[in-house]
Amino acid sequence: MAIRDRMSGNEAVAMAMKQVNPDVMGAFPITPSTEIPQYFSEYIANGLVDTEFIAVESEHSAMSTCMGASAAGARAITATSSAGLALMWELLYVAASARLPISMAVVNRALSGPININNDHSDSMGARDSGWLQMYAETNQEAYDNFIQGILISEACRLPIMICQDGFITSHGVSNIELIEDEKVREFVGTYEPEDYLLKHENPLAVGPYGISPYYMEVKRQQAQAMKDSMPVIMDVAEKFKDLTGRSYGFFEEYMMDDAEVALVIIGSSAGTGKEAVDRLRAEGKKVGLIKLRVFRPFPRIPLAEAMCKVKAVAIMDKAESFSNSGGPLFNEARNSLYDLENKPYAVNYIYGLGGRDITVEDFYDIYQDLFVIYDNDDPGDVYRYIGVRDSRFR
Repeated sequence: MAIRDRMSGNEAVAMAMKQVNPDVMGAFPITPSTEIPQYFSEYIANGLVDTEFIAVESEHSAMSTCMGASAAGARAITATSSAGLALMWELLYVAASARLPISMAVVNRALSGPININNDHSDSMGARDSGWLQMYAETNQEAYDNFIQGILISEACRLPIMICQDGFITSHGVSNIELIEDEKVREFVGTYEPEDYLLKHENPLAVGPYGISPYYMEVKRQQAQAMKDSMPVIMDVAEKFKDLTGRSYGFFEEYMMDDAEVALVIIGSSAGTGKEAVDRLRAEGKKVGLIKLRVFRPFPRIPLAEAMCKVKAVAIMDKAESFSNSGGPLFNEARNSLYDLENKPYAVNYIYGLGGRDITVEDFYDIYQDLFVIYDNDDPGDVYRYIGVRDSRFR
């Protein structure tokens, strides 16, 4: 029976960690993810979990701790944000190449500079090519559910995973949530039993040796294959989670897309504001829809393209800037997925919300209006745009 509660996104993720009862947590605090190890350390102090909590001197050391623990055969977790994730950068690639299934809660926060502690997706999007799986939550409920599912997905694929939520918006915002009983969570994730690990004396192995030229590329190809093979695993775990909770998940959520003429593609908590705009415009008779992407790595290229092709024009929303002069990271991947299709929609990019800049229902109204103009004129115009910038020269 579901347990109804009221908690922040950080507390919800810490609760999921408690219920999983991992072997090791390496942690160093950074705003806005600090509360996750804080709450979790209280569970340890109160004897509610058996986890070895290792408080270290930096995020680089936190990831090093998790890598050592995972290589030794332990279920390892951590949490970080922004500059903390950046300090781990070198080790993100090492953990992925060593195929260590570490679960990391990422509370998304802008990277400096200028220094900023508010939400955007520049931290995890900057790490999008490091070889980690990536999942994003719209709500506190999804942050909780994604972490529990992420444990299984990561271990089944032998790839580390980032379970992301928006800093302050969900991490500190309190909302109603349905928890699963502890016993059912532990039954769902099971006991981590890796096939090989450093302490398994029957099969001695090395982890992270020097990769000389005749072997390095094969390692990368195996990582790429593991990422590809994670697609059915994600859906299989989602189906099992639905059987457990009744809550349904996939690579993305389609909202009012059945007869939509124009749509948004968006990640994270801003999808909630976008849905409110959809509801209001639908009440006015406008056929608008929204696609909320949940899984960014692996990128669900084919199913997302099929969903976008239901409409005539689509706005792809990026809460991160790639400084490529060709749009943000989500835009480039989503638009690329349409390349081989004949009846593809016009696709334009909006950079929004950098450094915590609010996006409103009225902003989404303006975007949908732009899409209808594109639809009516059969012309996308400038495909690389900003929304919410005060300086009119740069809109």
